[in-house]
Amino acid sequence: MFKRIKEILKFKEMIKSFTIRELKTRYKGSFLGFLWTFVNPLMQLVVYSLMFPFILKISEKNYAMFLFVTLIPWGFFTNSIQGACGVIIGNSNLVTKVYFPREILPITHTLSGLFNTIFSYMIVFPMLVIFNIPLTINLLWLPIILIFQTVLNLGFSLIVSSINVFFRDLEYLINVGLMALYFMTPIMYNINILPLKYQRILLFLNPMAGYSILYRDVTYYGTMPRLRLLCYLIFISICICGVGYVIFQKLQKKFAEIL
Repeated sequence: MFKRIKEILKFKEMIKSFTIRELKTRYKGSFLGFLWTFVNPLMQLVVYSLMFPFILKISEKNYAMFLFVTLIPWGFFTNSIQGACGVIIGNSNLVTKVYFPREILPITHTLSGLFNTIFSYMIVFPMLVIFNIPLTINLLWLPIILIFQTVLNLGFSLIVSSINVFFRDLEYLINVGLMALYFMTPIMYNINILPLKYQRILLFLNPMAGYSILYRDVTYYGTMPRLRLLCYLIFISICICGVGYVIFQKLQKKFAEIL
C-alpha cells in the first residue's frame, strides 16, 4: 500500500492539474462562474433564515446557523459520493489509453470537493459573527475534523467509483440511500432528542452523524469536540479508506475490459 502511495505522489502535478480542472468545470458556462462557490451557500443561508423561524416556527435560536454549519459538510459528503460514480466512466478514454494510477481520479474529485468546502466555510465565519455566535479557539479543531472527513469521503469514493464501472445502476441506488441517510444524520435536529440507546446505534452505523455533531460543537456551540467520538471517527474513516483502497485495487485490473 505504501509503495502505491509513493507511486501516486510521483503524479502530484497531474493531481494538481486534474483538481484545478474539476474546480473550473464545476461552474463552467455560468455567469458568475467561481463566485458561485461563495454565492450558493450565502443564498442557502438566506433561505434557511427566512423559512425555518417564520414558516416552520422552529424554536431553536439561530436555527439557520444551527442547520447551515452541518449542511456544508453534508454537501461535501454527498457530492463526493455522487460525483465519484462517474469519475472512471467519464474518463474512459484516459483510463484505457494512458498509464497513470487510476486512484488519481477519485482522489482529485475528492480534493476539489474539499477546496469547495473550504471556500464555503469562508462564508460561515462572518455569518457566525453576524448572528452573534462567538468565534472561539475551538475553531482550531475544524481543519482536523475536515481532514478526516476527507479521508472518509475518499474511501467511499474509491468504492463507488470502481463498483459503478461494473454495476451502472449503483448511482441510482446511492441517490436513494443518501436520501435515507440524510434523515439518519442530525442535521435538521439535535441528536439529544433521541434516546441514548438510539444515539449510540446511529453514531455507530453512520459516520456522518458523528461528523455533524463535531462540526456543530466547534462552530455553532464553540465547544471542544467530543474527543472519544473524534477518535472513533478517525479510526472508522481510516478503515473505510483502507477498504476502499483494497476494493479499488482489486477491481481496477478489469477496468480496460469493461470500458
